[in-house]
Amino acid sequence: MTAVAGVFLLMDLIPHLMGKDFFPVSPSWVTVLICGIPLFYLALWRMVHNPGISKISSALLICIAMFAAIGIGDLFAAGEVAFIMAVGALLEDATTNRAKKGIKNLIRLAPAKGRRLRDGAEEMIPAEEIRKGDILRVLPGEAVPVDGIIIKGETSVDQSVITGESLPVDKGVGEEVFCGTVNRFGAIDIRAAKVGEDSSLQKLIRMVQEAENKQAPMQRIADKAASWLVPFVLLIAIGAYIGTGNIVTAVTVLVVFCPCALVLATPTAVIAAIGQAAKHGVIIKSGEALEKMGKVDTVAFDKTGTLTYGCLAVSDILSLEPAVSRDRLLSLAASAEAKSEHPLGKAIVNYAKERDIPIMESEVFRMQGGRGIYAELEDHRLLCGNEKYLAENDVFVSADTCFIMEQLRMQGKALVLVADRGACTGIIALSDLLREEAKDMVSRLAGMHTRTVLLTGDNKKAADYFALQAGISDVKPELLPEEKVWNIEKLQKENHRVCMIGDGVNDAPALKAADVSVAMGSMGSDIAVEAADVALMGDDLSKIPYLKWLSDATVKTIKVSIALSMCINFAAVSLSLMGVLNPTTGALVHNAGSCLVVLIAALLYDRKFPEQAITER
Repeated sequence: MTAVAGVFLLMDLIPHLMGKDFFPVSPSWVTVLICGIPLFYLALWRMVHNPGISKISSALLICIAMFAAIGIGDLFAAGEVAFIMAVGALLEDATTNRAKKGIKNLIRLAPAKGRRLRDGAEEMIPAEEIRKGDILRVLPGEAVPVDGIIIKGETSVDQSVITGESLPVDKGVGEEVFCGTVNRFGAIDIRAAKVGEDSSLQKLIRMVQEAENKQAPMQRIADKAASWLVPFVLLIAIGAYIGTGNIVTAVTVLVVFCPCALVLATPTAVIAAIGQAAKHGVIIKSGEALEKMGKVDTVAFDKTGTLTYGCLAVSDILSLEPAVSRDRLLSLAASAEAKSEHPLGKAIVNYAKERDIPIMESEVFRMQGGRGIYAELEDHRLLCGNEKYLAENDVFVSADTCFIMEQLRMQGKALVLVADRGACTGIIALSDLLREEAKDMVSRLAGMHTRTVLLTGDNKKAADYFALQAGISDVKPELLPEEKVWNIEKLQKENHRVCMIGDGVNDAPALKAADVSVAMGSMGSDIAVEAADVALMGDDLSKIPYLKWLSDATVKTIKVSIALSMCINFAAVSLSLMGVLNPTTGALVHNAGSCLVVLIAALLYDRKFPEQAITER
């Protein structure tokens, strides 16, 4: 409809340029009706519903100019100001993404059914029918349907959806499991403790929804300016009428001083910046995010999948027996774990395969969930697991070995002890890996006077180790999703502008609570990407300093555009008071100011940034 309005406005421009009337009725009436009626409704709505001075908006000033131009019969000028306003609104809408798919995807994570035990029999029932105290069985590979306490069995649980931990957590009788987490190995029976809306996953969903609802849209620059611009322009117009006695002069002042350039300045610059960022693999969803990013003074990071790659790999192979080489120890451990379903065992096997380490077929294989495995192959009797599992099988580690293990745990590493024929022969450590660009990125942010904070669900030792490697001094470990939100809100209450960077489902509430949010796009969850204002498609953290530079450049471009357009407006007002401009020619000059704004914004698209602001890859 706006395009149709533009066509009719152009049709009316031709007679003005040629000095002849071709139409019995001005085509600009169509433009006024299409673009003016919604504008008039918007101005009235804001006058009724907006509080205080915000009742006076840019829409109100343009409506006054439009009706004044209609009053003196200059339909082209009336249609032109309404049309420019409509184009600005379309451009602004084009820079925002109001999709709510993230909430829908999060809701889909909630298990639909649970396996209830009653009178010795199993029955599958809808999750909403599960009641507190019900006994439920969760098989390997199934999601836990409600929060509960394990009453039978042992397993390892993938809790990344709730806590973001990179490692599965071993669970036994008496320990708590959360709704939506995945049972990785071993059947367990649980007693339902928190069901329905009280479950951890439902609370997570609620937090994201509440954070979404709390976000108030930023007031547009044009509307902020309108609170003082409307009275100022009206006074000039009234003064012009009193001074000249010519109503046309007063209307010309209203037309040339319409804030159309203000309306165009923000969306055009934002569109150019979004295009600039997209070339570098940074997807920005809204202009608000760009403006806010320049004001950010604190960047909070999740650890797993954000600062780190989010995948386990063997980091250390320590042989405790001189006769057993590192490759031999890895071969024995991989052979023992070849039939294991545990993530640590699979990582060891994959590591051995990548290095062409021979893997032998085990003759006997037994696994005890949450403890370890026993395997027999050739003349070896192997145990792979934790200290407790080895102790249960009468294998004990020395004080020196305990010291080595503690040092490895302080680095956030998971340990698998390998024992053969009653003696501990080695340790295999597994760890997530810090992203190569993380330390340099933190250093650059510090150079831009921006503090960094680590908010993670991982244990304190792992969090401290990776924070030290990255150069982050402020560490908050072992946080649940709601605790991440509390920490962000605490920073905001201390007058900090916070940017949250994360990748997982558990980060979604924190992403929504932050002033600006950035998701790791290529490996992050769809929910995190939908919840965030910005997505890094290449998972390249070096783009965070670039994002701040781009935000600053965009805001400066908007301010320059506004300043130049206002100078043109003041010059046009002077020419109007001297009688040089009438409403039609004033509208054309006013249009030139709008075109200048678009041109300045277009230059932002190809602007080159300092080398320290962006690492080309």
